[in-house]
Amino acid sequence: MKKKILSVIIGAGVAAVLLAGCGTVNVNINDSGITDEAAEETAPGQEEEVVDDLEAAKKVADLIDAIYVQERTDETDAQCAAAKEAWDALTDEQKELVEGENADPDYFGRDTGDASLDDPLNADDIGENEILVVSFGTSFNDSRTEDIGGIEKAVADANPEWAVRRAFTSQIIINHIQARDGEKIDNMDQALERAVENGVKNLLVQPTHLMHGAEYDEMIEALEAYADKFESIRVAEPLLGEVGSDAGEVNEDKEAVAGFVVAEAMSVAGYDDAAAAAADGTALVLMGHGTSHNAKVTYSQMQTQMAELGYDNVFVGTVEGEPEETACDVVIDKVAEAGYKKVILRPLMVVAGDHANNDMAGDEEDSWKSMFVASGNFDSVDCQIAGLGRIENVQEIYANHTIAAFDSEPLAAGAADASGNASVPDGEYMAKFTTDSSMFHVNEALDDMGTLTVKDGEMTIHVSLAGDGILNLFPGTAEDAAKDGAVLLEPTEDEVTYDDGTVETVNGFDIPVPVLGEEFDVALIGTKGKWYDHKVMVTCDFQE
Repeated sequence: MKKKILSVIIGAGVAAVLLAGCGTVNVNINDSGITDEAAEETAPGQEEEVVDDLEAAKKVADLIDAIYVQERTDETDAQCAAAKEAWDALTDEQKELVEGENADPDYFGRDTGDASLDDPLNADDIGENEILVVSFGTSFNDSRTEDIGGIEKAVADANPEWAVRRAFTSQIIINHIQARDGEKIDNMDQALERAVENGVKNLLVQPTHLMHGAEYDEMIEALEAYADKFESIRVAEPLLGEVGSDAGEVNEDKEAVAGFVVAEAMSVAGYDDAAAAAADGTALVLMGHGTSHNAKVTYSQMQTQMAELGYDNVFVGTVEGEPEETACDVVIDKVAEAGYKKVILRPLMVVAGDHANNDMAGDEEDSWKSMFVASGNFDSVDCQIAGLGRIENVQEIYANHTIAAFDSEPLAAGAADASGNASVPDGEYMAKFTTDSSMFHVNEALDDMGTLTVKDGEMTIHVSLAGDGILNLFPGTAEDAAKDGAVLLEPTEDEVTYDDGTVETVNGFDIPVPVLGEEFDVALIGTKGKWYDHKVMVTCDFQE
């Protein structure tokens, strides 16, 4: 399509030539780095049409980026509606040009199933007893209905006297669903406020998380803030139960899940069991998310559990490559060295969302499917895109965890000095630094921790980041950072040491902390030369 080609050329730096009004534009393709063809002919006046296309696409990209945030505000509903309205007004060609920090044509354009089949479980008239099923969430409609919805239904069926409601912890996903499909899902604060306003006395929370990881910790922090609003809050175990201290420590939950997911994968693949697959030269690779949290040992424990069950052809990996032995290249080597020539990839995740569809089964060269194929070690690589949440036996585990939680101790209110503006003695403390972005975070070797320095009532946290791609930070918004005279935070060169002993030099920053336990603005600029807004939060348990 001529307009799309021209727009790319503009983006490559020859906009001035196009806008000069020439009827014909000759472009040296190798200089532009875009294509190997020699020229593109443009009719008079078409340059303005191309620029209009780019401006319309950029408007939508900016609106998408504005709602791709982890904080809900009073403007969120209007922003979601505006983004969808602007998208619908684009032509098909303009939609293909949408590109931003997080925006792309798939945000609105990808078909992920019928959203109307999903129940957001956000009705009122809850009664005095509520079970709140808390999930990270997914914007993939089919997976949300089958995986998360399947768990919610199992919990409801097992507890008919209790009202079951839903909360997602990812505002980014909530906004995506609302903007694209018009479905509103409560975040944690909204769900808890709904329960308070409805007079709920006893709240039981069932997380759909795999483990006691970072998402689970954040959920507990949110619940602690509401502990005095209910007569009791009880929290059920996540799917894989307690974490344990080392890779060899497993439990009944891990054993059960390992058996159920392997049996399901073998059934879908047409094998009687894992042994039959092994005899046919087939390996099953289960791809989890991975985490820098100390709960990452859970993935190693699941690999241990597979071995204890005799599943020598089952391998556990993670998208994030944490722990290190779960990285894709490491897993590829393990499978190849074991002599398997056929591979089945399946997510070790509750939902089959973005990670399963893109990171695992996508066509990009960095997807797991592509990397397994590119290794040249295997005759076939097949993908099963299905979350754990749709397996009936897994749903039953969640339901049983809910029932068991009725006999657990109620949650107590969080420590008052862990957040807020309370007076803090001068000194240095280890503090948790979290952000709203997977691209802007503390280095994996440091478990989200930084050094908080308090002196004369002023607080600063030093954090070592994941690499050197972030060039400057600004304690405020991107708009203010771009102004003349803005004082930017300059990076330091920090050395971090990983578990395997390797050392890497990364960028670190000393960031002023205006408040503990609440989000504040920090803007960043990277190699693209554009400022981006982000929200960060610092929390700390002070010990005298």
